[in-house]
This record gives sequence, structure tokens and C-alpha cells, in this order.
Amino acid sequence: MHASGPFEVKVTPVGDASVDPTLGRMTLDKRYHGDLEATGQGQMLTAGSPAKGAGGYVAIEKVSGTLNGRAGSFVLQHSGTMANNTPQLTITVVPESGTGQLEGIAGKLAIKISPDGKHSYDFEYTLPTHI
Repeated sequence: MHASGPFEVKVTPVGDASVDPTLGRMTLDKRYHGDLEATGQGQMLTAGSPAKGAGGYVAIEKVSGTLNGRAGSFVLQHSGTMANNTPQLTITVVPESGTGQLEGIAGKLAIKISPDGKHSYDFEYTLPTHI
């Protein structure tokens, strides 16, 4: 199955950046639209130097709402790196994290950022047929 649409994200730094400016911790607050009408709440850890076009991040995000009309929640695990300003990103559904009508969900989500900074998602997923 497939879902897509735009989303907004607010990233808020947490903690004292003066401890080590190459490491960061942030909260994520997202609003998904389109086939996924939901909110996403999570935390992200970062390392590296965006000014040099290099770094990495990991994040855990709980998504709650409706996916193509099915209500529930699931958790996404993010893992990303950037080298020479080229990002590589993997976002997968954490196994057995689905609730409600999304119980048993599995899949991968891709994020696209347009030149003007607008975010969108492309979500390929599966659900058990008995739900």
C-alpha cells in the first residue's frame, strides 16, 4: 500500500549546545497531511558539521492519527547520514509498534524536501489482511 502528502516539522534544540557543538539533541513536532492525517512526536540525536556538509542523526518518532482511513499509531525509526552534502536516509516502522487499526503495520517512509524547503513524504507499507 502507498500513502503520500505534505508535512510540516518543528525541530527544537534541547540542552546546552556549548557542551559540545558537534553533538545535538532535539525534539520533533510534525503534522502530516494527505493520505496520512496525523501528528508525529519524537526525539533526535545529531552529530557532525552541517557547515562541512557532513553528519549523522538518529531519531524515534511516534505517529498518531489516520492512515488511508485507518485509525491508530505506530513508531518510526530514523537513521541518516550526510557526506559531501549528499544525504542518505532510512526511515522504517518499528516492528510490532502499530496500534488500533494499524496493528501489524510494516514499511518504509521517504522524505522529500523541495528547493523552497517544503517537506513531503512517500510511505510504502503493508498491513495484515485480517484487520
